[in-house]
Amino acid sequence: MKPVLYVANVSEEEAADASGNSYVQAVKKYATEDGSDAIIVSAKVEAEIAELPLAEAKEYLEMAGLEEAGLNRLIKAGFKLLGLMTFLTAGEIESRAWTIVQGYKAPQAAGKIHTDFEKGFIRAEIVSYNDLIACGSKAAAKEKGLVRLEGKDYVMQDGDVVEFRFNV
Repeated sequence: MKPVLYVANVSEEEAADASGNSYVQAVKKYATEDGSDAIIVSAKVEAEIAELPLAEAKEYLEMAGLEEAGLNRLIKAGFKLLGLMTFLTAGEIESRAWTIVQGYKAPQAAGKIHTDFEKGFIRAEIVSYNDLIACGSKAAAKEKGLVRLEGKDYVMQDGDVVEFRFNV
């Protein structure tokens, strides 16, 4: 009755392609029949990259034929399974990620920060994370017209970077 995510641990050599592993195929088949999802992870690869600096970890993953770490895939699969997503707030003092249920509207998301934000919600100033990174700053994103004001009916999107406007 609860959602299930199956994780198959494979050897370092099979991390990028475990299609020849009959056990992995059995797990995937069982997961599909169960209406669940299955992912492949190599604990050995994960242990190796955990000890490396970021640049070296990326290089190691490339050499192993992987686009991203298994831990990242596990987190994404878990969020998907549970119907969760993340929005961000960024200011001069701190930047923070907030986890919410998919489908939350802007006022509900604001309420995750503080109930007064939800009660006094006026608007949300939003830019997508990818646009913000591509532009380099919120000011540059604003110049390109990528920052927008959204109202109470806006359904939050994964990776939104938000500044809530409210009045209590």
